[in-house]
Amino acid sequence: MNATGQTTFDTPLGPATLRFTPRGICALTLHDVRSEHPVEAGDAGDVPDWVRDVVLRVKAHLGGTIQDFSQVPLDIESRTPFYRDVYEASRKIPSGKTVTYGELAKAVGRPAAARAVGQALSKNPIMLIVPCHRIVGSSGNAVGFSAPGGVQTKARMLALEGARIPRV
Repeated sequence: MNATGQTTFDTPLGPATLRFTPRGICALTLHDVRSEHPVEAGDAGDVPDWVRDVVLRVKAHLGGTIQDFSQVPLDIESRTPFYRDVYEASRKIPSGKTVTYGELAKAVGRPAAARAVGQALSKNPIMLIVPCHRIVGSSGNAVGFSAPGGVQTKARMLALEGARIPRV
């Protein structure tokens, strides 16, 4: 991932940074508000209008106005073909719905690869736009979320979308 630009902004879940190239979004991360290193909002260089639009949509979504990110361009070419397949398949899960790691493994044609799907999602650089929060454990519980706040953040994001809130 060689980002050509980035912007940091506030969301209802805390500060976030979005990195992009001319091809698409290559990273969207939340920052831990408890960090000893404060995050300063602002643009680093010129931010194209399409990126500003994505930022506004991320803020709206995390504020409760659900957005469809399935057509946001991504730059994930540096990822393995399997990871790209997992990320693209997860983008097809509608807002407010969840699938298990096993179901997503079947969707990418690797029904025995639930753990590998989990590994791919644990390295997802583009939270929300690649909606790894919509993937749950085989029991339907929220598991395996590496953003600040862990599974509580995952459950909160699912609740915003009207999904059944997994036990946390």
